[in-house]
Amino acid sequence: MKNICYILSGIDTALAFEWINEQIDKCRFNLHFVLLHSRKGGLEEYLEKQQIPFKRIHFASKEDIPIAIFKTASYLKNNKIELVHCHLLDAGLVGISAAKIVGIGTRIYTRHYSTYHHMYHTKGVWYDRIINKLSTKIVAVSEVVKEVLVKYEKVNPEKITVIHHGFPLEKFLEIDENKVNWLKLQYHLKGKKPVIGVIARQTKWKGIQYIIPAFERLLVDYPTAHLILANAKGDYQKQISQLLANLPERSFTQIGFEEDLFSLYQCFDLFVHAPVNYHAEAFGQVYIEAMAAGIPSIFTLSGIASELVNGDENALVADYENSDSIYSNMKLLLENTELYQRISINSKEAVSKRFKLETMINKLMKLYE
Repeated sequence: MKNICYILSGIDTALAFEWINEQIDKCRFNLHFVLLHSRKGGLEEYLEKQQIPFKRIHFASKEDIPIAIFKTASYLKNNKIELVHCHLLDAGLVGISAAKIVGIGTRIYTRHYSTYHHMYHTKGVWYDRIINKLSTKIVAVSEVVKEVLVKYEKVNPEKITVIHHGFPLEKFLEIDENKVNWLKLQYHLKGKKPVIGVIARQTKWKGIQYIIPAFERLLVDYPTAHLILANAKGDYQKQISQLLANLPERSFTQIGFEEDLFSLYQCFDLFVHAPVNYHAEAFGQVYIEAMAAGIPSIFTLSGIASELVNGDENALVADYENSDSIYSNMKLLLENTELYQRISINSKEAVSKRFKLETMINKLMKLYE
């Protein structure tokens, strides 16, 4: 049995790691976790409940890196860890370095972002290069990420393995109407039609600033339309609030966090996700979720959408940074019943073939061996 340690930074609750723990072959792999965090979170509570060995190491800023490396290295050595798999930047810096220090031969890093550092935080590129060099394998979550690693950062392609995120797709179809109705009541959606869903952190590159003006135009055609902005937090909130001020007060709802995403998607008539360029998203989990839920969607092609979306067949494609394009696609879907139904059916079929949870788990286990 191989001792594997997942090293994560800044993660509070993460269902993906719960799914991995539940699906991975326990006869072949014994999981440990190191959590770099300043407080106890939902994932730690899960690990305690499942009696999975872990250690939380206080981490609040880059100043904590030296002591975090020392404590992580001690944990890895004391628990005879044979392989580390690190997720997110700080975990990569700490975990990959610690594993190298104690002589662990298999050091895997999953790259969850694409050009963010190149575009917005150039100092971060140096951190990326350190992680790239010290890792023995890098998991790219999409072909876009692989392209960034090879073309922008000159990583040897043989070092990179593309493994898409996997999802328990059946949960998007096993819908409890009582839960859906409760959410509609909670978010005051009674009598609202159509409901336009957006689930995206409020940061500039997510493109929400182009969705709101499109929705404002849609209200002229559909006065009872309603816009939901979920995951409504981020560094672009001020600008988003200014745009929302142009809308009637009861025509939109902002949701900070909704745990039951499976039911939330069923509250939407349309879904929109509009990142500003093709490499803004490294993956884009909401592309898969909305399609798995069968919600006809309007997307700009970014991250995994470039590999998945077939325009007019499983989603409609809008131009980057273009409210007019988003609006015209919303109108088209709402006014063409045959197209609406075809996209709903085809979207579910498209993701079911490639993004099953067991597919991801099997690829991970093959990599670990």
